[in-house]
Amino acid sequence: MIRYLLDTNVILRFCNPSDVQHDLATEAISYLLNQGDECFLTGQVLIELWVVATRPVEVNGLGWTTEKTRQIIDELLNRFPLLEESPQIFFTWLDLVTTNQVMGKRTHDARLMAVVLANNITHILTFNSSDFAVKSMITVICPQQLVTLKNLEL
Repeated sequence: MIRYLLDTNVILRFCNPSDVQHDLATEAISYLLNQGDECFLTGQVLIELWVVATRPVEVNGLGWTTEKTRQIIDELLNRFPLLEESPQIFFTWLDLVTTNQVMGKRTHDARLMAVVLANNITHILTFNSSDFAVKSMITVICPQQLVTLKNLEL
């Protein structure tokens, strides 16, 4: 059994049936769960989801209401466990960003990695593997890889 963090970009596509990659995100998550793997969320992923979901379409958001966004988050929380946020995450993050000289927006991704490390999660499912280029023991997987693997097994 492998433990995965679902990155924000996967969750956004999973929750939005009109996204061109919705089916790919859904199929990848289904594949993991059918294999007996576990998929997790973090508070940060859900906060990032809220930001994009409630932002107007004109500025690259989904334009959802706060009510719809809350409903989606409640559904996600019923489906996937939420990882614990411990004080150790900050120190793990600080070591990651210092050691890897992380600057700017990648700092947020390094924090996700710190949450994953603090919770003994070994894999991240993301559409943007380059976001997690920080050196660590985490395996970064793209949904396309899982769907290809599934098709090879058929």
